Amino acid sequence: MNFVDITIESLFGFAALFVMTKVLGKTQITQITAFDFIAALVLGELVGNALYDDEVGILQIGFAVFVWSVLIYVTEIITEKFKGTRNLLEGHPSLVIHKGKIDRNQLKKNNLDINQLQHLLRSKDVFSMREVEYAILETDGTISVLKKTPYQSVTQLDLNLPPAPVPLPTTLITDGEVLWDNLEEAGLSENWLNQQLQLQNVKDPKEVLFAEYKHGDTELYILNF
Repeated sequence: MNFVDITIESLFGFAALFVMTKVLGKTQITQITAFDFIAALVLGELVGNALYDDEVGILQIGFAVFVWSVLIYVTEIITEKFKGTRNLLEGHPSLVIHKGKIDRNQLKKNNLDINQLQHLLRSKDVFSMREVEYAILETDGTISVLKKTPYQSVTQLDLNLPPAPVPLPTTLITDGEVLWDNLEEAGLSENWLNQQLQLQNVKDPKEVLFAEYKHGDTELYILNF
């Protein structure tokens, strides 16, 4: 094979997989089930092997990607319409900690040991088993945790405080470049930005790695290079 053919087929395979991902939605990336994982491996193998097979061209690559895209799409429709198929195709969550006690049967069924469970809990900022009331192993391999009452964070509702608005921070500078669209959307001017930079002894936006503004703040949050 010559390099031109490999380049053309690589670009086509990349474009086809990219379009497929866009059509099927973000859940194919963020919520990977066992079926999704297998599909991703097969699609990668189809495109990868086709690049170095002289007898396989763009039409064959496109057809293979199309067939697998249809299979994945049909599977998603089936799981949406028929609830009984979800356990088979997507799996189901497992309650690995119930009322503060570890369910060893659920750990064994999911091939999960204590060290792996501790790792998953630490990813949720839980560093002690004694803090956990319930823990659910989700179908995508992550864990959801409900802490015991003494270890739960206090909310404004608990303190009977009135609700306060939550402003959305706006990034104004990244890697020394001013994001003019964000500045305009926040209702701020270039003069205001320059004044904020001068107040923090910054002579030029190119000196700023990251700058963020949140409504109600008295000054711009700045991180320099």
